[in-house]
Amino acid sequence: MFRTTAVLAAPVLCLALATTALAQTNNPTKPTWWDKYQYLAAHGAETCTGDAGFKVGPNVDVSNECGPQSETYVTLNSAQPKMLAGGSNEIFRLPMRGYFSSDGGSTWGGVDLPLPAPKGNGVNFGSDPTLAFDSSGNLFYGYIVVYFGNGNGINATAMAVARSTDGGRSYPQFTLFSLEGGSGHFNDKPMITADANPASRFRDSVYIAWDAATGGSTGGGVRLARSTDHGATFTTVRVDDPRGPGHAIGAIPFVGPNGEVYVAWNDYAANTIAFNRSLDGGVTWGTPRVIAAKSLAFDIAIPAEASRGALVYPACDTDRSAGAHRGRLYCSWMDMTSSGSDIFWSSSDDGGNTWSPAATAADRLPKPVDRFNHWISVDPVTGDANISFYDTRNDTTGNRFMTDIYFTQLRAGNGSWLSPNLRVTDVSSNEHDCGGQFPCVAINYGNQQGDYAGLVSFGGISHPIWTDSRNQLNPFGGCSIGVAMEEVFSATIVRKP
Repeated sequence: MFRTTAVLAAPVLCLALATTALAQTNNPTKPTWWDKYQYLAAHGAETCTGDAGFKVGPNVDVSNECGPQSETYVTLNSAQPKMLAGGSNEIFRLPMRGYFSSDGGSTWGGVDLPLPAPKGNGVNFGSDPTLAFDSSGNLFYGYIVVYFGNGNGINATAMAVARSTDGGRSYPQFTLFSLEGGSGHFNDKPMITADANPASRFRDSVYIAWDAATGGSTGGGVRLARSTDHGATFTTVRVDDPRGPGHAIGAIPFVGPNGEVYVAWNDYAANTIAFNRSLDGGVTWGTPRVIAAKSLAFDIAIPAEASRGALVYPACDTDRSAGAHRGRLYCSWMDMTSSGSDIFWSSSDDGGNTWSPAATAADRLPKPVDRFNHWISVDPVTGDANISFYDTRNDTTGNRFMTDIYFTQLRAGNGSWLSPNLRVTDVSSNEHDCGGQFPCVAINYGNQQGDYAGLVSFGGISHPIWTDSRNQLNPFGGCSIGVAMEEVFSATIVRKP
């Protein structure tokens, strides 16, 4: 989804000029800089200053299958950095979809994730992919299982974690827990991480956090489950304030270099990005703190994601490098500005006790633009903080319907975010309508891009993953519905030395 701005070196032209044949062109009425003046008068000054120091590889179709997929996640094995694993929601099928690559994202394979048997005469499906490798190469894929009755609504929800020992080609181990039904609560939006830090006494512990969307005084809120037996069993605790009903969504766990466990979430009742931490491997938790206040509470129906609404959630990571900012915490989230939805960020150098003032991470542009579905990944080798996000700056409909994936970087935690941001997609997507094309196949299946898109970085290389609808009108051989619809795409971004 990123395309770097090309650097055009001025060619050296060796011309054999016949002095008697060529008329003078530099004169008081039309000097040689006249074309430049006309361009600047019409378009304004270009913000690009040259080579941004990145190489963006081809956009790769990861899913390559019939029907729509969306809401994407990606991770990698730090012991074998070319081993990538990803996941997405299937929209027309029941199971989750997993993806695997052993060549750094050049090619991908796919596999369905396991589902338990339905309850009674109903059906069930998986949703909300999240993945992490531990230091031993075990891959954990977390998701929710939603049980539907036959015309009777939702019977129950449960958390699921599947384990792979072959890089995501198969998932023979499957653990189901926190099964809730009736008026208890709805398990939603899980995110998973594994402690792969060599210095941690909790090394290879697995943590998955989620929100219970409804509940009374003893239910709901932010929950975290931890596993110390490679995902075979999980123990659940509550992370936010247990004294009242939960008003949270988008919980994300992340770990520090010495085994610290952190969780951030959107507290939409207080309208803040909230945070808590554990120093004993997730067993006990402190008093929740506030990273930042915000103006958007839960979501917003921006034009590019008008039917689903763009969700407000934090994406967070920790600097685990050997650099000057080792241990620094980073979080990003979406909020509104006078020009549209945008990506904000904050950092902490004292374990989350205090946070820097919220600031925007993307380019300031002279026109309204929406940014949403961001992700942040801190490179554990270089210490670079990287953010990817959907962006509507290239829209040609006049309605901010069309999106691209862009990328920005805070190199080694210093200076300012990369500007201009890198465009990763080489074709824009339109999840709102067909952009006037005919025949038109409806691209909005009530899901659009989903609630998030993933990014993972390691050793100066970043891999964003996203929902892409460039093939919505193209014939797709073997598909009964005739088109590929939404596909999962990825790309490789290499930071130049």
